[in-house]
Amino acid sequence: MTWPEAVLVGAAAVLAPVVLIPERHRARAALAAGAVALAAATATAAAVVGGPRWQWIPVAAGVALALAPVLWRTRRRGRAEGPRRGARALELTAAASALGLVAAGGLAMWALPTVHFPEPTGGYAVGTTTVQWEDRERDETWTSDPGDHRTVVAQLWYPAEPGTGTGSAPYLGRTAGEARVVTDGIATSFGLPVFLLSDAARARTHAAADAEPAHSTEPFPVVVFSPGLGGVRGQNTAWAQELASHGYVVAALDHPYDSAAVVLDDGTVLRGRLSVPDGPEEEDRLVTEWTSVRAGDMRLALTRLLDAGAEPGGPFAGRLDPDRAVAAGHSLGGAAAVHAAAGDHRFGAVIDIDGFPHGVDELTFPQPLLVLVAGAGTGNADNDARYAGAVRAALTAGGGPGCAVTVDGAAHLSFTDAPLYLPPVPSIIGSAGRTRPLTTTADASLAFLDAALRDPAADPNAALAPFGSTECSP
Repeated sequence: MTWPEAVLVGAAAVLAPVVLIPERHRARAALAAGAVALAAATATAAAVVGGPRWQWIPVAAGVALALAPVLWRTRRRGRAEGPRRGARALELTAAASALGLVAAGGLAMWALPTVHFPEPTGGYAVGTTTVQWEDRERDETWTSDPGDHRTVVAQLWYPAEPGTGTGSAPYLGRTAGEARVVTDGIATSFGLPVFLLSDAARARTHAAADAEPAHSTEPFPVVVFSPGLGGVRGQNTAWAQELASHGYVVAALDHPYDSAAVVLDDGTVLRGRLSVPDGPEEEDRLVTEWTSVRAGDMRLALTRLLDAGAEPGGPFAGRLDPDRAVAAGHSLGGAAAVHAAAGDHRFGAVIDIDGFPHGVDELTFPQPLLVLVAGAGTGNADNDARYAGAVRAALTAGGGPGCAVTVDGAAHLSFTDAPLYLPPVPSIIGSAGRTRPLTTTADASLAFLDAALRDPAADPNAALAPFGSTECSP
């Protein structure tokens, strides 16, 4: 809840029982509280949230309900008064109902706040741009069209020249319209009412759209990121912006027909087609299939990024380091990152953000590995034990140093932007607050990457110890 919204709720709460105030003071109290409420609503809409929010509706209804008896009494003034007992009971009911509506609106504003991203702390300004790549060597397995090839949409966050580009790029799309399409897809895939994500749909980032990449004496490391199952490329924007401000180029992917909604360059919308597995055997088959497709998307992204870095005269010419590339992902995307790196040693490090690293007993990979684990667990002791065993297997399978960091108070979605706009329910976003999990995720990632890519002699265990309980392999 923003401070003008708090003022709005406070003024509305004063208005709610106005009918109970002695008549000689009632008009003055209503006028003062109404003026404050109107000013707070105007300030909030214009300067803070960019327009009215649905959370204001109960507050407005409460104010209307509170004022209705006052207006009725005013119109009846001078007429013969009937019995007062029934009227007084109605006034008390109206005041109580009005207060309930105002409280409900205030609770909704607090539980589902406007989206404000943490300010990036690095020395670089941040730019962002969205690109689309087609892989002519891979058929699109989600469709039956033999001429349909795999297409991937990627959003890049990168160190930028200050003052270039268009500031405050939209959060979940290239345009406000695309952001609405994407949030509609997310809401549909998770069975939520669309209006619950309206604030995320119109949120803005700290990145400048299509800014000029920063000049540097050395090229920047590259991070290819895969979101969670059904997730979209923007789900870890806070993390990506923070890494970019510290000199990393992050390419976050949309996986068509897996991501909830993907908007192509020509405006075509590809909706997610994920199915619910029928039993554990089908689940294993589907997860393996989905992971393989994602790993292929990540390898394609790395190839196209390195091509862009080698393209003479291109915006990223000479700015992308082919020797410092990272595969990263959240949830299923974390598992895909492990598999992508195992099959492509151009990736020099791996970050698995709370993803079950299935199938690692069949993999070998030489890269350093970081696994971030939600301290809140899954809520199921057997699943937690299976997950812990798979993480240890992944650390053993890696040829480079590997560390698993258990982040206290974190839930599965704590590692994404979800804490910024979802209700503060511990089972959903953890118990560490709205911004602390985002800061921890980014800081732990940076500590690991700086040690793995920029200072190979560094001790990853010592670098990661401040962020939680750490278990490292040699």
